[in-house]
This record gives sequence, structure tokens and C-alpha cells, in this order.
Amino acid sequence: MTDFDLPPRLGSLTFHGPLSEARADRMIRRVAESEPATVLDIGCGWGELLLRVLEAVPGATGVGLDINAEDLARGRDLAKGRGLDERVAFVAESALGTTRGPVDAVLCLGSSQALCEPDQPHDPAAALRELRRLVRPGGRVVLGEGFWERTPTDEELARMWPGAHVGDHLGLGALVDLAIEEGFRPAWIETASREEWEEFESGYRHDTELWLAAHPDHPLATETRERVDRQRSSWLNGYRGVLNMAYLTLVPVA
Repeated sequence: MTDFDLPPRLGSLTFHGPLSEARADRMIRRVAESEPATVLDIGCGWGELLLRVLEAVPGATGVGLDINAEDLARGRDLAKGRGLDERVAFVAESALGTTRGPVDAVLCLGSSQALCEPDQPHDPAAALRELRRLVRPGGRVVLGEGFWERTPTDEELARMWPGAHVGDHLGLGALVDLAIEEGFRPAWIETASREEWEEFESGYRHDTELWLAAHPDHPLATETRERVDRQRSSWLNGYRGVLNMAYLTLVPVA
């Protein structure tokens, strides 16, 4: 069995999260206004936002950290195609306790768990402390963090991801208050729209759904179909309208 026999992975996504082109452009503009010379992307995936920041700030250099080799390879290909490969490094390493800071701008979109102990419950306070450590005075942090739009019911939690618990996320107000407690001022607060979520969730499975329709008898079809159906159900019957994503542009307090 070759790689060409396998279902494709995330090829229809530009960003690995519920983020529109318009919102990304605004976020990049706010980061670029601070004229960062160095940018660090935590849990970068293929680093689309990182690459766009570097395009917006000529001369800036960046490092993307992730442990997914396939995503990092995609990021390197994208960087080379845009002539950015000499200004960015995609590095296969854990972000926990990283010594790659402080820098002028830190991106951490949906990846704050990478800054927390893996055998402990997710701790947004610990992640924010790490982000504060990694950013220089006058710099910027763009944090994409999940939050509950409302407290989920037990039934909703049971239909989400395995082991989903009400303590997995904070409310938006509590999240912003925590960022302030950990040494930031929230320069901008915004949240993903339903359209952004639908684009992300559908795009996340789009290529695989097409593959399943074309290869119903493939040796991997049953396993893949079950996985994709679980993912879709956890969204539609679990966290849709309950879990959202906050995008916070944070400035460290001097």
C-alpha cells in the first residue's frame, strides 16, 4: 500500500482552525504594526499565519514549532514557494519549556496545550505564563483559545470528545481576566463566527469524505469512516454552538 492509497489529510484547509481570511488579515495587520523582528509560532502546523506575518514584515525572521512531521514538511514547501525559506525555520520539537524566546511576537492558535505538562489537565494559566515569558516588552501575543459560550450540559459533554469535562475550558470573561492576571493587557478581543466554524469543520473532513465516497471498499475505509463519523458527530451533536474560539491580541505589561 502506497501513500497514494491513503485518504488525504487537511488539504482543503488554509488555517488549522476556525479562522477566515478577513479575520487573519486583521490579526496580521495588528501584529505587523508593532514591527516585530522575530516571530515564534507555538504548535505551528504548516505555519500559514506565521508565513503571512513574515510577508507583512519584510526582514522579520520566524520559527515554527510542532511535532507533526507532515505539517512541518508542508510548511517548508509553502515557505520555499513564497521565497521565505531563508527567513523561517520549521522545527520538530516540543514547545514545553522552550528556550526559543524571548521574541517580538508569539503566535499560539489552538495550541496552548503544547505549553502545559502533557500528563496534567490543560492549564490556561500556565500557558499564559509561558507566553508572557516568551514575548519581549512591547511585543505582541496572538492567542487562539477555546472557551465555552455557555456551560455545557452533561449530555452535550458526553457527545463531545472522549473524556470531555466542563473544566476543559473557561468562559470568555474568565479567560480574558486570566490573561490580565498573568501580565497582559487585551489589545483586541474577537471570537470565531459560526460561518468560520462551518468552514473549518467541513474543510477538516472534506478531502477524506471525497476519498470515502470514491473508495468504499478500500482496506482502510471502515476504520476511516468510523473516525470521520465520530468527529462529525462530536461537532454537530456535541460542541456546536457551545464551544467557541477566542482570538486575543495581547500586549505584555511593562
